[in-house]
Amino acid sequence: MFGKGAKTNPPVSSNPQQAAAASSSANQDQKSRSATVNTQIGKGTTIDGDLQFTGGLLIEGTVKGNMMAENDQATLILSEQGRIQGEVRVPSMVLNGSIDGDVFASGKVELFENARICGDVYYNLLEMAVGAEVNGKLVRQKPSEPVISAPKPAVSAKEGADSKS
Repeated sequence: MFGKGAKTNPPVSSNPQQAAAASSSANQDQKSRSATVNTQIGKGTTIDGDLQFTGGLLIEGTVKGNMMAENDQATLILSEQGRIQGEVRVPSMVLNGSIDGDVFASGKVELFENARICGDVYYNLLEMAVGAEVNGKLVRQKPSEPVISAPKPAVSAKEGADSKS
């Protein structure tokens, strides 16, 4: 559309290298984080408890607990067989599986056609394929602005006159 040609995103694969390529080649015009897979939770694996991670995390199994990325370069990739039951807090994510809980993403959320979220999604950028499902609110969050130090209070003319006497 609009002269750029139709671009379709491939589904998230069970192969980590293909999953990383799918998420990073989705839009070559946009400079985005690379989705290198550092950790993989395989099919048939269930983790019962909260999980913190850095880098790229590919989930093909099940996580029963809250997930939190420890830095701004982390990426969560949830394959079609992947399941998360709990709250998710990540900078960016590529979803083709299901999440039962709220999602907080400071960067981009990509929902492929088999993505299912039962919960609210707080996002900065959202890309949603036909067939993806969100049963909850979609809440756009503006990117965090840099903290600017508060200006020093100005001395009023009356205060200035009082200090001279």
